Amino acid sequence: MRTLRHLIAPVLACTGLMLAAPATRAAPSPQEILVASDAVRNPDFPFGLTNTLTEYRQGKQTDSSTLAIYSRADPHGGQFRSLVRYVAPARDASKLILFNGKDLWFYDPASKASIRLSPQQRLLGQASNGDVVTVNLARDYQATSAVEEDTQDGDRQTRRSHRLSLSASTPDATYARIDMWVDLSTARPLKARFYADSGKLLKTAYYRRYQSIFGIQRPTETVIIDGLEPHWVTVMRYTDWVKREVPEAWLQRDYLPRFKPE
Repeated sequence: MRTLRHLIAPVLACTGLMLAAPATRAAPSPQEILVASDAVRNPDFPFGLTNTLTEYRQGKQTDSSTLAIYSRADPHGGQFRSLVRYVAPARDASKLILFNGKDLWFYDPASKASIRLSPQQRLLGQASNGDVVTVNLARDYQATSAVEEDTQDGDRQTRRSHRLSLSASTPDATYARIDMWVDLSTARPLKARFYADSGKLLKTAYYRRYQSIFGIQRPTETVIIDGLEPHWVTVMRYTDWVKREVPEAWLQRDYLPRFKPE
């Protein structure tokens, strides 16, 4: 198992912050903890996966959608760019969403038109457009504090964690503020709370069902609970992870009408 020290050490080394003696190594900063948590959630190479979203109200399933997602990091800014293809339901099959790290576009092959969307706009249930694409939080948020405390994870187990307070540092950030709990020893994200500009709690997300993906334990399920209606729940399950090329052409708006899945 990779510990928080193993995940953060490469970050410190690259920034010249590594001390000679491990015993005297400085505690990681809040931002370094966030970077390590990003590394748990996201591979550092182009990849694809299937995201199955299921919406529940009062414990009963009300809707579902299946998406094929292709992601790669921008070599310049480091933020992920993603192409999302609807697989199911049949009425939405082959529709596309393109996120180029700043702008988000929706393409409908029936109308052959692409329209700009907001990352905050709901895609299904409590999952917004910005929730289904791969994101490096450390690129859009500044972690201003890290407080050690116990918290309950998505399985109601008590975990010692860092509670990070994140503030949006770019105008492209999906949320104004995020509180995130990161496991103290492994850097695994446990849960997060997302807030609007007004300070209103929009949703709470739990990161669950860790499995070995590309050699690292990564969450394969996110449970999202509405900030006002706790019985309104959306579950995102990630399967079919694969390391693959994501051609630059796929990530261009002009290419959307010509995209054909392999």
